[in-house]
Amino acid sequence: QVQLAESGGGLVQPGDSLRLACVASGRIIEGDYFTWFRQAPGKEREFVAGIRWGSTGTTYYANAVKGRSTISRDDAQNTVFLQMNDLSREDTDVYFCAVGAHMSAFPENWHNWGQGTLVAVSS
Repeated sequence: QVQLAESGGGLVQPGDSLRLACVASGRIIEGDYFTWFRQAPGKEREFVAGIRWGSTGTTYYANAVKGRSTISRDDAQNTVFLQMNDLSREDTDVYFCAVGAHMSAFPENWHNWGQGTLVAVSS
C-alpha cells in the first residue's frame, strides 16, 4: 500500500501563500486519485482539492478554495502539491492527503491517509 507523508504546513499571516506537499512512497496506480482534505478540531474532515494520477491529470476543487488554490503533481518525485494563496484565518486546519481508486468529496470514502500537516493563519 502507498504510504503518504505531508509537509509544508506552518504559521503564516493573512494574505500569505503556502505550498503543501504530499510524498507518496510505493507504487502509484495509473488512474488513482490524490486528494487534499482539511480538518479543524471538533469538525468533520472537509474536501479541498483532488487530482488524478496519469495522463488526464483532471483536477477538482472545493468552492472554498477555487480560484486561489492549485493542485499539481510531480510524477518523477511521486509528489502532489497544494498551492494556496491569499490565506485567511478560515484556512487554519490540519491538512491531510489521501489516495484511492475513486474520486469523492466525502472523507469516509478514503481509507489511505497521511498523518497531516498543520496550517495556522494568524496575524
